[in-house]
Amino acid sequence: MRSGISIEVSPSDHRRLKVLVRDRNTPQKHVWRAEIVLLSAAGGGTVEIMRRTGKSKTCVWRWQERFAAEGVDGLLRDKTRPSRIPPLAPEVAERVVALTLTDPPVEATHWTAAMMARQIGISVSSVQRIWRAHGLRPHRVRQFKLSNDPLFVEKLRDVVGLYVDPPAHAIVLSFDEKSQIQALDRTQPGLPLKKGRLGTMTHDYKRNGTTTLFAALNVLDGTVIGRNMQRHRHQVFIRFLNTIERQVPPGKSVHVILDNYAAHKHPKVRQWLDRHERFTFHFTPTSCSWLNAVEGFFAKLTRRRLKRGTFHSLVDLQAAINRFVVEQNADPKPFTWTADPDKIIAAVKRGHQVLDSNH
Repeated sequence: MRSGISIEVSPSDHRRLKVLVRDRNTPQKHVWRAEIVLLSAAGGGTVEIMRRTGKSKTCVWRWQERFAAEGVDGLLRDKTRPSRIPPLAPEVAERVVALTLTDPPVEATHWTAAMMARQIGISVSSVQRIWRAHGLRPHRVRQFKLSNDPLFVEKLRDVVGLYVDPPAHAIVLSFDEKSQIQALDRTQPGLPLKKGRLGTMTHDYKRNGTTTLFAALNVLDGTVIGRNMQRHRHQVFIRFLNTIERQVPPGKSVHVILDNYAAHKHPKVRQWLDRHERFTFHFTPTSCSWLNAVEGFFAKLTRRRLKRGTFHSLVDLQAAINRFVVEQNADPKPFTWTADPDKIIAAVKRGHQVLDSNH
């Protein structure tokens, strides 16, 4: 052993080193480092340790010094080495960020990493690293729509009030139509899901017709009144209202939350309302489909039953939808509204202010 280096291994460190050597899952670099220390503690000379571990003299000395200074933990980590490639100057990152916030000079809607790398003269990975550090994702976009309804605040508070504090002895129904539901049949049968392989389905399909689902969600108990229709005109809407009239217990007032579709405000629909005084319509603000609770049911129907479904005929599609409604009603969950309307109103005001300032 080199003079001036004394290896003393405590019993606990000796046990840890033995475990490292014997464990088959230990990285090999940790194994031979532990062997160097164990052989040194046993009194082995540098030449013997070199022969038994296959390492150079400087390597043996280096890990003897590391153990003497830092113990076993020092053997389990490597000191970081400076990169061969010099780091980018802060001005480069600032230029990448500034360019990302502008339109690209070519005929494209957004910057790509390769495009930015060519423009700045750096690698694609450097561009991606800068974007990640600054929270920039030019390849993604969020969709939005601000309501321009002059009665936005009044309608919002009216609908949210029905969700949070419904009237006594009344039923609150969230109604909407899901139109143009296609009965899609794949051109070839797909392969089933198996270990190591996704389920498959062809990209092309055959259309077997469309249907429109009229649905009213009872926000108090989570049940759904649903019916498949061929169209969604005012005559069909009145037929569905008659269906609700038959299924809702008599003596209860009915508050219906619905959007501003023209068929919902047709003169004949208003005449129907005049004849059925227990029904009251509550219209959501324009461009506020997210305020209608039944949209959550439609999203679940699409995600779980329609998106990957195969339907050989329109009858198959309608039967599948009807079964889904029955399953929903077998285990219903009441709708719970949690958003603060004041925060929604404030967010919409901020959105209009930003749009007005930018445009």
